[in-house]
Amino acid sequence: MKFNLFLPTGFGGEFSAFSDPAEAAERVIQLAQTAEAAGFSEVWLPDHLQTIPPSDGYVFEAWTLLTAVARETSTIRVGQLVTGNGYRNPALQAKMASTLDALSAGRLTFGIGAGWYQADYDAFGYEFPGAGQRLRELREAVQVIQSLWTEHVTNFSGEFYTLKNAYAEPKGVQQPRIPMMIAGGGEKVTLRIVAEYADACNLMTSPAEIDRKLQILRRHAEEVGRDVETIRVTATTAALVSGTDEEAQALLHPSMGAFYADDFASYLLYGTPETIQTRVKAYEKAGVDELVVGFHHATEPDAIREFAEVVGI
Repeated sequence: MKFNLFLPTGFGGEFSAFSDPAEAAERVIQLAQTAEAAGFSEVWLPDHLQTIPPSDGYVFEAWTLLTAVARETSTIRVGQLVTGNGYRNPALQAKMASTLDALSAGRLTFGIGAGWYQADYDAFGYEFPGAGQRLRELREAVQVIQSLWTEHVTNFSGEFYTLKNAYAEPKGVQQPRIPMMIAGGGEKVTLRIVAEYADACNLMTSPAEIDRKLQILRRHAEEVGRDVETIRVTATTAALVSGTDEEAQALLHPSMGAFYADDFASYLLYGTPETIQTRVKAYEKAGVDELVVGFHHATEPDAIREFAEVVGI
């Protein structure tokens, strides 16, 4: 199993102790460099516009920050977990991605999702349609983006997006195109879109639930004639290494239930090294290829190094 780092951007209020935004941004770069040195395979950052819940805390724009991360690292892959389709026109996002892929010498994984945090949309003046429309927009968006990455010229006429004789050069560095991650566990629509278009998926739930959802993904893949083994399976989790399980799990906050389903204290990587190793194996047994780890002490490089030792990266 590979391990990825979930970088802070301020969405969770991680920079409350920083009085200087330049210092906070520099810390994100340092965290990415620490992960690269420790043997992590990829760094991801979320795409949000303000904190949860909304406050006056620092939140860095994802694409700008990821470009800086790419230029200050050399081997580790970079990606968004995930960019919100509703924040930017997908044709523009395709151009941004191909530029970033060139700037990173072919290290980008383009992550995209339908969007969910309504407070961002309301505060910044974006429309926030119902989930059904957002998913239909996502389906069109990934077609637009992949066409711009692969076709000489793109013409597209959909319900939401229209392109006429669109040239998109350069198309990035990677061949046959930039890999795309689609995040979300919706069983009827999102996982179907994953089966049709994605190179990777991301799930945020227990190993048992991941196993169940991957069976659904397998069925979707079979129906569209896709080999499910060509879809990289990633899962997002959280970690805190401690002397006792009780000490670590006492720091889990009920608000984490907004992101992690069911009894998250029973499967997140909070506890002793032995507990963490056991829980990592449960993710691996469920079919996860890569764990995306966000740390309780999100801005501390030592947390990354300590975890790398525990899991034997």
